[in-house]
Amino acid sequence: MGVRVAVAGASGYAGGELLRLIAGHPDLELAVATAGEHAGARIGAVHPQLVPLADQVLRPTVPAELAGAELVFLALPHGRSAALAAELPPGAKVVDLGADHRLTDPDDWRRYYPGEPAAAWTYGLPELPGQRAAIAAADRVAATGCYVVASTLPLAPLIAAGVAVPEDVVIVAASGTSGAGRAAKPHLLGSEVMNDVSAYKVGSHQHTPEIKQATGARGLSFTPLLAPMPRGILATVTARPARTVDAAELRAVLAEAYQGEPFVTVLPEGVWPHTAATYGSNACQLQVTVDGDAGRIVAVSAIDNLGKGAAGQAVQCANLMLGLPETAGLTAIGVAP
Repeated sequence: MGVRVAVAGASGYAGGELLRLIAGHPDLELAVATAGEHAGARIGAVHPQLVPLADQVLRPTVPAELAGAELVFLALPHGRSAALAAELPPGAKVVDLGADHRLTDPDDWRRYYPGEPAAAWTYGLPELPGQRAAIAAADRVAATGCYVVASTLPLAPLIAAGVAVPEDVVIVAASGTSGAGRAAKPHLLGSEVMNDVSAYKVGSHQHTPEIKQATGARGLSFTPLLAPMPRGILATVTARPARTVDAAELRAVLAEAYQGEPFVTVLPEGVWPHTAATYGSNACQLQVTVDGDAGRIVAVSAIDNLGKGAAGQAVQCANLMLGLPETAGLTAIGVAP
């Protein structure tokens, strides 16, 4: 018998990825999976890829259905987690994949999200200094936003090392369509997305304050792009150097920051990240150089937005919270082509 876990919001893309990871996890057992409009449906009818779980029925998303689990994953729309989490038993461990408990500044929440803010929980990015121990000691953890993971892992060590100026950061990141969720939306129809790349929420994306909070950036221009692929994020992060630096020094900063990290790889010199190389994994691939013409630092990262950007990251945090091996049920090996 493994640790009994529950997934609230299991009918969505992140919820389905959580179910897949739990089904293959050596130490976790799915106690219950819940949904909204899909409550009462078989998991196999919603996620046909999940053959081992196909006959299990999705339950309504109410506290009573989740109360028997030792750990609960909340894969709900932003603004929906806080009320549900407040009704769960005090001893239950919770990992929230939504934004409800990420931001420490209530004014940031009010600026980017509807409704009133909830209290911040322990932040769920283990690779940040000190966070691995904090997550392991926590009962409530706020998993990181997908664009935030892709932006923070290349940027935070450069700012912390004093080689990148925190007041002058520009990020352009392209995401697959699963990042927008599973709800039917006209602009996400195949006919609309194919052969098209488009910008959206330019200068106003809700992950902006979280990136600043996680990295120490103070001046940030963030432009997200919708790319014609199901999953993956490729982020290009540029920053003004604080002093004269070269690519070798920048690579050394990242290599030292992520030495021994199981899911973060600084690629060999001249090799640049590909989203396909991280597909289906909890990996993040990084590269960095100096733009010789502009004199700016350029770092590029690739993740699977449903892996390291959502469900994989949540399972990584859950492993730490439960005292399990951090890598249990996860891989840094992608699926390609």
